[in-house]
Amino acid sequence: MSTEIDPRMFDSVGALLEEHKQLQVQLAEPETHADQSLARKLGRRYAQLNGVVEAYTQWTQLKEDLEAAEELAEADADFAAEVPQLKEDLHAASERLLRMLIPRDEHDVRNVILEIKGGAGGDEAALFAGDLLRMYVRYAESKGWKTEILSSTLSDLGGYKDVQVAVKSNTNDPAEGVYAYLKFEGGVHRVQRVPETESQGRIHTSAAAVLVLPEVDEPEEIEIAQNDLKIDVYRSSGPGGQSVNTTDSAVRITHLPTGIVVAMQNEKSQIQNRDAAMRVLRSRLLAHQQEQIDADNAAARASQVRTMDRSERIRTYNFPENRIADHRTGYKAYNLDAVINGDLGAVIHSCVQLDEQERLAAVSDAS
Repeated sequence: MSTEIDPRMFDSVGALLEEHKQLQVQLAEPETHADQSLARKLGRRYAQLNGVVEAYTQWTQLKEDLEAAEELAEADADFAAEVPQLKEDLHAASERLLRMLIPRDEHDVRNVILEIKGGAGGDEAALFAGDLLRMYVRYAESKGWKTEILSSTLSDLGGYKDVQVAVKSNTNDPAEGVYAYLKFEGGVHRVQRVPETESQGRIHTSAAAVLVLPEVDEPEEIEIAQNDLKIDVYRSSGPGGQSVNTTDSAVRITHLPTGIVVAMQNEKSQIQNRDAAMRVLRSRLLAHQQEQIDADNAAARASQVRTMDRSERIRTYNFPENRIADHRTGYKAYNLDAVINGDLGAVIHSCVQLDEQERLAAVSDAS
């Protein structure tokens, strides 16, 4: 990448710097914080623009330093010696600024709801779904995020037929948002290993599907008419049909216009299950709306990295070889034991890098 920024990009930088100043003024006004939803929205945008301001300031300073060093180089050997390093630093600063100018996914700052479902493979697939849940929970812990199990259906051997977990952070910086990292996890995860139930020591292949939903911050973001909902209540049950309680506390909500169905039974209270179901429903509707927007907009960028399609095989976990392989980025490593225990950083970083390359290419093509 060139150390020089396309002059056409200066206009966008100037506009962003001005927006940053205006946001600083707005966020200092008491009336802004009277509306918490507005304050949160402005705070997030301000945090995002902080990165642009810092990158532009650094780039501008290095550019001026290089020009001064080159001007004085002929008369002073010390300045001449600084030129190569300044050029290298300016190159790095230029790349950083360009990355900051790439349009971000508007949902990056959001928390997420992960849905993990055991697929082909029966009990082994359910056990693998449990392994994925533990992997994500431990990764979240390493990032300082909080997790909350919203709903789960256990299998007879202790895995999960399906499980939904909320992952939360308190950041306003989109680059550090939960969705910015975990959005790449959607798809089919394939496992190759000897199942606990296999007496002959043969390697089996099974799979689990992961869906990543950006969570809705405020209920008002997604308008849901009461007439569009069909709500059923029933008695919760556990594995094998054993009664969990004797009241109709489980809730199933069907959104009639889209056909989306959400069922919750983990809590003993019908109200708690209903609240949790509505929380998941809003997130699914947000994802549904985004899919429609992308489908309607022919110019929308179709990332080869991120997908929420449960049918796309994205990664293989080969236990006999201790190998982890991401089929979208080509990433491969032989530390599966560490990855399955939450050391996901390098795997996700390969997805972030490829996604950034695609976005940069789209910006270059547009200019």
